[in-house]
Amino acid sequence: MRQVARLGRGAVLGLLLAVHAVAAFEPITVGIAIGAATALTGYLSYTDLYCRFAECCREKQPLNASALKLELEEKLFGQHLATEVILKALTGFKNNKNPKKPLTLSLHGWAGTGKNFVSQIVAEHLHSKGLRSNFVHLFVSTLHFPHEQQIKLYQDQLQGWIRGNVSACASSVFIFDEMDKLHPGVIDAIKPFLDYYEQVDGVSYRKAIFIFLSNAGGDLITKIALDFWRAGRKREDIQLKDLEPVLSVGVFNNKHSGLWHSGLIDRNLIDYFIPFLPLEYRHVKMCVRAEMRARGSAIDEDIVTRVADEMTFFPKSEKIYSDKGCKTVQSRLDFH
Repeated sequence: MRQVARLGRGAVLGLLLAVHAVAAFEPITVGIAIGAATALTGYLSYTDLYCRFAECCREKQPLNASALKLELEEKLFGQHLATEVILKALTGFKNNKNPKKPLTLSLHGWAGTGKNFVSQIVAEHLHSKGLRSNFVHLFVSTLHFPHEQQIKLYQDQLQGWIRGNVSACASSVFIFDEMDKLHPGVIDAIKPFLDYYEQVDGVSYRKAIFIFLSNAGGDLITKIALDFWRAGRKREDIQLKDLEPVLSVGVFNNKHSGLWHSGLIDRNLIDYFIPFLPLEYRHVKMCVRAEMRARGSAIDEDIVTRVADEMTFFPKSEKIYSDKGCKTVQSRLDFH
């Protein structure tokens, strides 16, 4: 009996190694090997075993809200509103077993304030491979939708891409970068998918997540942040209600927002307009330290100060906010 048990364990190990070797090449072979291993072990389900070697769409996997909160607080600087709203929005949505519509977030602010960075963090917490996942899809306006005369083609393609990917994985994530460079009308093609429909042509989109990234509204956000600063109030005193109504109206009326006169706003299909505040000198220094740690370098405060001092700040009279946020920190640090 002991010899049989040892033989069984050895066979399982061999099959699992075989699965690992062929996982990237032959899904059918993987399935056969896993089925055999499952029969021998008797306690691992086919799905559990398969998903150890291939990426699976885990629609019911809970969000680790504590880990997301910790990463946002440790890595995202100067964005108390974004941290709070994104955490609450994702936690509430993922905890809802029967959402009435997809979660739609629109992130706004100047370049270098953290919008792309946050979208990467969010993607990694929803699907472990992040932007490399088969279930996370990134669209860049200037790359995927460059020509104004082909708007109808882009609308048809976009609907097909989203329909196909949500059919394959209900909890798919779609990120639209450079929304301010998207030709008006393109994004309205996905309006039926963001609405309160149980299904559209037999497909439910209610568990999908859509994230828009845009520089549009950066001027409105900066104006309010400056008003608070000039009034002697802390930036942490700024609340979502101070910015969200101004942002939604401003973006709706901005011909260069990608959401100009969009039905997505008109129909209230965007759940949150999330402002990213302009970054101050102290935040730039935080970015430099974070980049040093990421490179495995010791924190040298002299270098931190020199890199921060090389950045340009606005308004000219007060020089409070970095005009590029933290966008050029990596390249500037290379020179030190």
